[in-house]
Formats: sequence, C-alpha cells, structure tokens
Amino acid sequence: MIYLVAAVIFVLLLWIISTYNFFVSTKARIKASIQEIGNQLKRQADLIPNLESSAKAYLKHEKGIFDSLAEARKAVESAVKSGNVQEMADAGSKLAAILPKIQVVMESNPEIKGSEVITKLMDELRDTSDKVMYARRLVIDLTADFNVKRASFPSNLVAAIFGFQEQPGLITPLEGEHIEVKGEDLKTPQVNL
Repeated sequence: MIYLVAAVIFVLLLWIISTYNFFVSTKARIKASIQEIGNQLKRQADLIPNLESSAKAYLKHEKGIFDSLAEARKAVESAVKSGNVQEMADAGSKLAAILPKIQVVMESNPEIKGSEVITKLMDELRDTSDKVMYARRLVIDLTADFNVKRASFPSNLVAAIFGFQEQPGLITPLEGEHIEVKGEDLKTPQVNL
C-alpha cells in the first residue's frame, strides 16, 4: 500500500514540475517573440532611409509615399524604444500597409522597377514584414496556450500556487472589417493559364 501512495505522490510531483516548467518556458518564449518583433521592426526602420535615398530620384512626384514612410519609420523607432508590444505591433501594421502602395508605384514606373537596388530593398522590407507577422502570430499562439492552461483545471491550481498571471498578448479590436467575411472571400479563385 505504501508503494502505491509513494507512486501517486511521485506522479503528482512530476505533473506539478511539468506544469510549472510549461508556464515558465512559455512565458520566456512570449518575451523572446516580443523581442523578435522589436528587432525586426528596428531592421525595417533601418532599411527605409536606404529605400528613400535610392528611390527619390525616380519618385520626385510621389512625395506622399515618402511622407508616409517617414511617419511609419518614426512610429517604429518610437515603439521599439518604448518596448511596448502593442505599440510595436501597431507600428509594424502601419509600415506593412505602406508596402503595397510602394509596390504599385514600382510596377507602374519601369525605371524604378528595373532598379536592382530598389528591388532588393523592397524584397528585404517584405521579408522583414513577414518575419514581424510570424513573430506576432507566435506571440498570439503562445499567449493563448499560456492563458488556456492557466485557466484550465487542474493546471490552474499550479498557476495560482506559483502566482502566474494572465499574459496580455496583442490586443486586436473585436469588431471591424478584419473579422468580417465577405461573399467575395468565399468564392473559389479562377485561374486562367
């Protein structure tokens, strides 16, 4: 009988240690993902002056894009300095929204489209933007896993004993166009080759 009780206690201790380690490691991974968002945004902000100086000669009449880029770069630098994950995510979204506009201008201007330097800078900005999006997705997933385990029984007992608090993650508005599915979104795309 004593062996059975010892085995149950041993299994219980293993489960507590495992659950505790989950909370600690997930919290560390959330922090690392937030730092990755900041690093990639800083890289984007560093690439923008090069893009501006390379493209200015071609795009003298597109002053609005340069103003938007400068504004986005300032927002990114400010957000990275603050260390606030929500500000970083918002600044990254602002910058990501400008990239398609630049792409349209590039495609409509054969001189700039043929510039290898500008094409490479745009590729690096897009690549960095994808990395920011991946890091944001990782923060969202890790935060959800952490908070679900923190609220679920019996792991909520371990969270309460060791004082693990709910992780805020990224805040997304609960209403708006980003959560609406339109009829066009449900149609199968037609591909003509």
